[in-house]
Amino acid sequence: MTNEQKAAYIVAMAACANAEIAGMQAENQQRQVLGHSLAYVESDFQAVPIRYGIHHNAVIAFFMNY
Repeated sequence: MTNEQKAAYIVAMAACANAEIAGMQAENQQRQVLGHSLAYVESDFQAVPIRYGIHHNAVIAFFMNY
């Protein structure tokens, strides 16, 4: 895989992570309007980059071929 292909893959994973986070935020807003407890807390949001492999160490390792 070329570096350009790797970069494109990282961008695609970031787009997926953004979509998931947007859904999480929308769910939290809906629950807040209804007076319910939030479905997602800070740790849930922090876990998203890890799931998609787009946290700092994962991206560096991806480009270094670890």
